[in-house]
Amino acid sequence: MKAIALFSGGLDSTLAMKLIIDQGIDVLAINIATGFGSTKDRREHMENMCRQVGAEFKIVDIQDEYLQDVLFDPKYGYGKHFNPCIDCHAKMFEVAKRIMKDEGASFLISGEVLGQRPMSQNKDALQTVLNESNCDGLLLRPMSAKRLAPTIPETEGWVDREKLEDIMGRSRDRQMELAKEIGLTDFESPGGGCLLTDENFGKKMWDFIKYDKFEKQDIPVMKHGRHFRLENGAKLVIGRDKDENAFLQEIENDKFYHIRTVGIPGPHALLSKNATPEDKELATRGILTYCKAKAGENYTLSFDGEEVTATPLESREIMKPFSIM
Repeated sequence: MKAIALFSGGLDSTLAMKLIIDQGIDVLAINIATGFGSTKDRREHMENMCRQVGAEFKIVDIQDEYLQDVLFDPKYGYGKHFNPCIDCHAKMFEVAKRIMKDEGASFLISGEVLGQRPMSQNKDALQTVLNESNCDGLLLRPMSAKRLAPTIPETEGWVDREKLEDIMGRSRDRQMELAKEIGLTDFESPGGGCLLTDENFGKKMWDFIKYDKFEKQDIPVMKHGRHFRLENGAKLVIGRDKDENAFLQEIENDKFYHIRTVGIPGPHALLSKNATPEDKELATRGILTYCKAKAGENYTLSFDGEEVTATPLESREIMKPFSIM
C-alpha cells in the first residue's frame, strides 16, 4: 500500500511520514512548490530528511496554478500579511489528491498539528481545507490523529490508530522526543516556512500589485535585495551581498533592466524598464551610494549593456522615503 505525503521538509511532516512508514506503508513525499517557500534551494535538505525515514521524494511545481487560482483572490482571505493559508492548503491537498490517483496510492498524509497555528490549524480550519479540496476521509494527520475524527485509512484497518499521535498546540516537546527516538538528525528549527507569512515580504507584495500585474517571472524578483518604489513609480532592487548579487544576475524578467557598475565594485540591481528619466537618474545615483564611490565624482553603470554616467547621491538617506524594506 502507498500513501502520498505533503512534505514541507520540516520536522512535523518528516515525523508524520515515519509514523506511517513504520506501519509498512510506502510513502511518496511531495513538496508542492508555489514559488514562495523559501529564498534558498532546500532540495538537498528535503532529500536528506526523506532518506532518513525511508520515503521517496518529488517536487511538484504549481506556480502558474497557484497564481491563477489562489494568491490574489482567496475565498477565505489572507492571514496577518499576504498569506492565504486556508486556500493554499486546500489547493495543495487538491493537487496531492490528483497525484494520489496517478500514483495508485490509497490515501494522503500531512504533518499538520492541531492548534499549532491558531488561524489555519484549528479544528474548523482543518475541516474547511478538507471540504474545499474534497479530501475528507482521505487525509490522515498522524501527528494529531487521536484528537481528530478517524479517517478511511484508520477505519479500514490500513493504519493502526493507536500507533499515531495526539499532539496539540505549539509545544514541540513530543516532536523532539520522537526525533530522538528514531535518531533523526539535521532537522530544521521550527519556522514559518512560507515567505507570504513574513511581514516585510507581504509589504513588497502589496506594493508590487499596486503598480503592476504580478506574474510568475516576478516571483524571483521578490526574494532578494533592498526594494525601493521610486517617486514616479519605478521599482528598484539592489543586492545586499555577494550571494544576492549572484541571484539577481540570474533573473530573467523582461520588465526589468539589469544594472551593474563598471570599473568599480558594486551591487547588482534591477530597475523597471518603464522608469521615467527622473526615476532612472535617481536609481543610478542611488545604486552608487552602495558602492565605495566618492561624492562628486563620475562613475559608469551598465543598463543591459547601455552605459550611463552619474555621480552618487550625497547620502543614502535620500533613498529612505522610497524604501519598502
